[in-house]
Amino acid sequence: MRLLLNVIWLVLCGFWMAVGYVVAGIICCILIITIPFGLASFRIANYALWPFGRTLVDRRDAGVASVIGNIIWIVFAGWWLALGHLITGALLCLTIIGIPLAIGNFKMIPVSLVPLGREIVPMRG
Repeated sequence: MRLLLNVIWLVLCGFWMAVGYVVAGIICCILIITIPFGLASFRIANYALWPFGRTLVDRRDAGVASVIGNIIWIVFAGWWLALGHLITGALLCLTIIGIPLAIGNFKMIPVSLVPLGREIVPMRG
């Protein structure tokens, strides 16, 4: 079932969401000081391509720098990536088959807003 959901996800919305994260990552990597944001964006782009069967967990070693970085991220990139997930999820809710994909989009909103201090891990089961 995960494979089927991931393939449908990739075709309907995953590719475009991943492109958004890659663009944000490239922009962030232009300046040396924002490279950590770019790396986080590339990590989330990978997650946006194939999200079912993986989940996000908070990293215990994340500190104050992650909090400050997340605030900066929200202001410059997070809000429009979260808006993309919100709009895509709302459009997917218009069809019955799109509802699971919409839920996947809504679940990605928190990580699009605050990506630092999080880790993508495989789900068990």
